[in-house]
Amino acid sequence: MPTVTSPDHKVSEVEIEQAIGAGIERYFDDCRARIPAFIDRHFHYPGAIATNRKALGWDMLRAPLNLLWAPVYALASLVKILTRKRTGLGWLHDLADRVPAGFTTRVQQHISHLILVDLLNNGQEKSLLESYLVEALEAVYARHTSEPIDHQRFNKLIEPLVDEALSQYRVTRTASADITNSITCTVLGAFAFQKFTPGGIGLGVVLASVLAKTLAARDFILGETIGEWYYSVFPPEPSLATTASVMVAVMAALAAFAALSGVIFDPVQAAVGLHRRRLRKLLDHLQRDVSLSTQSSFRPKDQFVARILDTFDMIRSGLL
Repeated sequence: MPTVTSPDHKVSEVEIEQAIGAGIERYFDDCRARIPAFIDRHFHYPGAIATNRKALGWDMLRAPLNLLWAPVYALASLVKILTRKRTGLGWLHDLADRVPAGFTTRVQQHISHLILVDLLNNGQEKSLLESYLVEALEAVYARHTSEPIDHQRFNKLIEPLVDEALSQYRVTRTASADITNSITCTVLGAFAFQKFTPGGIGLGVVLASVLAKTLAARDFILGETIGEWYYSVFPPEPSLATTASVMVAVMAALAAFAALSGVIFDPVQAAVGLHRRRLRKLLDHLQRDVSLSTQSSFRPKDQFVARILDTFDMIRSGLL
């Protein structure tokens, strides 16, 4: 909990702690009350279109790079969790802590700004939490002394926690896009090819097989029609070059889709309550960190779910 030294001995430490605790609780309760309106404004239509329109442009390049980098960052995050309090492994924790989350996309920046200004500060540019804390403390101090409250120490504590929490929230956007791709590939493989394709790799393998069959049938010595019958019984094995080329094409297409998928899936996530639960979790962790003066504890599990799906995709495709 933020500490304030009383300039007058008549103000007890207990009163100060109670005032700060009450200010923190009132602030985060008001933030939670703003969540439904925030989601309606930015994640339902037409707000979802305005939010994800930012993806047009360089985000089409940043999104695929982030998807490729996501497994590395997920591994680094796992290392940080496992080595946080291990004696002798501090160097490994520090090394993992320096691994960047990837390129920050314009959509991620926009949503972070919306959360900071609209949700956390209720439309104000300055820290609203500081105002709540100062108001609670001034009520206590007014009963004992006329000395002013030092505001700066609150900013020094609060800003790093908010920045780290928003950084973690941005990671969930990449992870959500990756999960969306896995679901899309599964649905596409089931309906288009009657195959189980739990990710881009699996879909690429299936498409490579289809392409190899089509090319082989076209060049069949007895004609394309007989070739299609023959290769439906004895399917040809696609070359490594064909498989790799199709996989790259599929992954590129999925990455481009991921950059704009929020237009479709943000309203879906809002409807099923995912955005609400994620934002409430962010606020719960922020409240705990501010109250206990701890490091940021907000670590969404989305990125680990996405990596599990990627691993399953590679196992299913025979790459692991």
